[in-house]
Formats: sequence, structure tokens, C-alpha cells
Amino acid sequence: MPDEGKPHLRTWMSFGASAGVWGKDLLPDVQHDLAILARTISKYEPVSMLVRSEDLTTAKRFVKGANITLVDAAVDDLWIRDTGPCFVVNRAKLGERAGVSFNFNGWGNKQTHTNDAKVASLVTVKAGVPLVDTALVMEGGCIEVDGRGTAIVTESCVFNDNRNPRVSKLTIERELKRVLGLSHIIWLPGIKGHDITDGHTDFYARFAGSGVVLAGFDPDPQSYDHAVTKEHLQILRKSKDAHGHKLEVLTLQAPDTFSNKYNPATFAAGYIGFYLCNGAVISQKFGDDKADRASKTLLQQVFPTRVVEQLRMDAIAAGGGSVHCATQQEPSVYRGYL
Repeated sequence: MPDEGKPHLRTWMSFGASAGVWGKDLLPDVQHDLAILARTISKYEPVSMLVRSEDLTTAKRFVKGANITLVDAAVDDLWIRDTGPCFVVNRAKLGERAGVSFNFNGWGNKQTHTNDAKVASLVTVKAGVPLVDTALVMEGGCIEVDGRGTAIVTESCVFNDNRNPRVSKLTIERELKRVLGLSHIIWLPGIKGHDITDGHTDFYARFAGSGVVLAGFDPDPQSYDHAVTKEHLQILRKSKDAHGHKLEVLTLQAPDTFSNKYNPATFAAGYIGFYLCNGAVISQKFGDDKADRASKTLLQQVFPTRVVEQLRMDAIAAGGGSVHCATQQEPSVYRGYL
């Protein structure tokens, strides 16, 4: 599985928010955020967006004129990072790609997912690549890779009876290494039960190139994430990558203030959920000027050749996700890529 920062053929998204899941009052705001995100990414690379038949007219109005292809598809929600395939490439046969399906089950049967359970298969067909099957049940949001054999994965998501009951850690490690081409996994504890994902990795830690990790820190001692983010930082600072190199760990501190328009219990206020597309970093901002500036400055430092685009995506954050959760990269493969 390549590093997200490698060149992409396109970004996949899903215009899948519905009134049944999001509520009729929040739905227009979510659709607006999705459209802004898609249009921003489309400045840098093509976007293919899954859209229900009944929403095609609305979606066309939002993305008119942009480098975005609308794909008629039955979907339940917008979180294609979790429902879509994790694309992998074949080192032995350069140019050969595939998509791994991790059997999406609604984050442990917490949400309806009849259609979203089929998204990984659908996307691989549309992309013209074979599907790699596995018995593991998990989501793309709990897997972070450096493209050189190292992954960071949260235990709270994978070692969970609502996904992989009675499956040993050794079995899970072997299978992840098989389907994603990994040789070393760094396990973070994460935290169960506080959000629908049971603590996805892409809210806590992301690779920013070989040997460099950006990690989230919640400074609020009253927050349930405070202790676990401190523990994650301690683990990462003691960890090495697949090649024995100690990780450089940089901290992206969560904002102190954010929108009070939405339910604070589900609002995902953090900067770790950025997305790397061709030539750009798409990140969120929350209206906390000091924290927003600090996040942008650090992202520009670690990605000096990319444009840093900060977007206000409060409606998406209100659903407990980030721009990363709403995107899925399809890698482009060429000589010298790996």
C-alpha cells in the first residue's frame, strides 16, 4: 500500500449524506462541505464521486464545471475512507494495482450499511482493478502507512468483538502484512466506545514522509482523548519504522475553540485528518485563529513542495469525521514510483 503522498490517478469521494443519517437540517450543510472539498481537490487531480440516482441533480448543481465525474451508485453515507478499497500496487509487476476490501460492517454494526458494504467492490470495478479479499473486518481510517512497510494501526478498532471476535493479534498482523505488503506494525491503543469508529488512526497519527509522524494531542485534561493522545505520543516517540529508524514525531495540537453551531459531543475537532492530493495538502480549520495558523505553519514545514489549503468543514466535523475520512486515493503507478 503506497504512501498517500505518492502521485494519484484520482480521488474517490461519496456524495452520500442522507437526511436519515444526518438529519434534514444538517444535510444541506454537509452537501455544501462535500462540494467545496471535491472542488478544491479537483484543482489538483480528478475526482470521481459516488452519487445516488435521486441526488444526481443536486450534485451536478454543486460541482458544475469542476474536474469531477459523478458515478451513479447506491450508497448509505459519505465516509469512503472506510467503505472504499485500500489500493495497493505490485512491486514485481509495475503498473499492476488492486483494491483491498476490509468488509465494512458499519463500524461494528452501529449504522446501516447494506449499500456501503458493496462500495469497495464497486470502486475496484470502476477503477478496472481486481479485488483482494480478506476475512478481516476493519476500515481504511484505522490504517496509516508510510509506503515502505510500516503501518500505524489502532487496537481499539481492530481488536474489537464488533469486528474481529476471537481473532488473535498474530493472525491479524499476518493478514495485514499479506494484503498490504507490510513488514512492521506500530500499535496504538486508541479508545473504544466514544465515537462511532472506536478510535481510528487517522484522528491520532499520520505519516508525513519516511520516518516522520504527525500526531494529535488534546490539551484539555477533561477530554476523554487527553490521556490517550499523551499515551500515543509516548509510544510513537519510542517506536522505529520497518527499517529500524527512530520516528521523528511532531505534534498537531487540537483547537481550543470551535463552532458551537453543532453538537459538541460528535464534533471532530482536530488537524490530523488532512488529505494529501497531487501537489497539495487539504486541511481543516476551525475558527481558532492561533491553532489554525499553527497547524498550517507545521503542515507547510513538513510538506514544503505542496500548497496547504485550509477549509472550514464544520458540517463534516459535526458527523465525527474529517476531510481524510471523506476521501480515498487511487494511486498512479509509473517507473520509479516505489
